[in-house]
Amino acid sequence: MNPHASKSTSPIQLAKSLVSNRSLIKGLIKREIIGRYRGSFMGLLWSFFNPLLMLAVYTFVFSVVFKARWVGGIGSRTEFAMILFAGLTAFNLFSEGLLRGPSLILGNANYVKKVIFPLEILPVVVLGSAIFHFLVSFVAWLVFYVLLIGTPPATIFELPLVLLPMVLMSLGASWLLASLGVFLRDIGQIIGVLTMVLMYVTPIFYPVAALPEDYQFLMSLNPLTASIEQVRNAMIFGTSLDWTGWLRQLALGAAVAWLGFAWFQKSRKGFADVV
Repeated sequence: MNPHASKSTSPIQLAKSLVSNRSLIKGLIKREIIGRYRGSFMGLLWSFFNPLLMLAVYTFVFSVVFKARWVGGIGSRTEFAMILFAGLTAFNLFSEGLLRGPSLILGNANYVKKVIFPLEILPVVVLGSAIFHFLVSFVAWLVFYVLLIGTPPATIFELPLVLLPMVLMSLGASWLLASLGVFLRDIGQIIGVLTMVLMYVTPIFYPVAALPEDYQFLMSLNPLTASIEQVRNAMIFGTSLDWTGWLRQLALGAAVAWLGFAWFQKSRKGFADVV
């Protein structure tokens, strides 16, 4: 009998699974974080240096080579770097689920074939690891912001709420891609390219206001646009949360999460036959 054949798609059942497997999830997240840097000389310190290196490269390319400046009178390279880093770390939090999703089941085939294992928690483990690295990047950003600019706005405390819709979308996409990756082995390559494209069509390196009006409408169709803008508002500009827009984003994120989970649960019965 296939242990993964009949699984509920109910959000209540998902919540029960997460609660009952919380110790397992914590252990796997810890292993995921430590395993990423196992054997390296600096270990977890790479989680600090990697985002800082990316920040330095992108800041040089956009502010020095292309002479880019942020719309709204912000001309300092330091301020530009802080704005850029804020959007980039939020996008990285989202994209981790996309990039890791296609290989989740294939990379853990022993869980499918040998034991009764709650496969639905694997995307949650990836999300937990992504949140850890986001927090590391956020602390690095905060330290540099305080040293170079000053005290951040009080709206920074709204950041967990701002990020919630993106987290839900990432989780839903991870469930969907984890399932598709079992049956379509090329999906990982496709998602890698699409994620790169998505990064440049999301207002990370530029504000929406910098685009021509016709393109601003197209940009608004990107589900990440509102969240990235709100991240910058909370971390940099001190603009309070747009609750109407946030509720729309939250509803979209919840819908994506549930649809991804439902697809995963319906398709998991075929994993053992393919892996």
